[in-house]
Amino acid sequence: MFCPKCGTQNPETGRFCRSCGADLGNVSAALSGDLPAKYKDAGTAHIHYEAKRRQDPNEVFGDSMKSIISGIGFLIISMVLFFTGVAGGHAWWWAMLFPAFGLFAKGIPDYLKYRKMEGQKTEIAAQMPQTLNQTPINNALPPTQTEYISPESRYKTGDLVPPSVVENTTRLLEIDKDGETETLPKK
Repeated sequence: MFCPKCGTQNPETGRFCRSCGADLGNVSAALSGDLPAKYKDAGTAHIHYEAKRRQDPNEVFGDSMKSIISGIGFLIISMVLFFTGVAGGHAWWWAMLFPAFGLFAKGIPDYLKYRKMEGQKTEIAAQMPQTLNQTPINNALPPTQTEYISPESRYKTGDLVPPSVVENTTRLLEIDKDGETETLPKK
């Protein structure tokens, strides 16, 4: 058997490559037909992944936009080839229409599927009672929020506020014509 990494020939029963040391266990298993279960199920796992992914409206919308934009690109290339005749474009402009319309044929139904999925989602949301978003009230439990009554303070904060430290510190400064303080008086 040959190493898939470096191409060196190795014995059929070898586990590692003699030259680069790559693991050859999966190569010998593939040659004998004894693949591990994770490799045998890889094809079906991808199919299940794609099926699940296509249930998400955002994924369907993304696929539709990708197909439609690619179709527009092929359509533009076809028109450029038709009108300019670059590289024998007059003879081949119509060949670009096949992928263009094929991508449109995939993108437009995907977009319609997205719109239908969004419509179903809003219908379901409209049918649900609004009380589902609220927590149920269990009368056996105490209320979750109680009224808070602030205790009466024996101190009146207005009485205890000391005078400001900076109060009356600017009274010795001269005042300019605009009524703003300027400098200390000159002696």
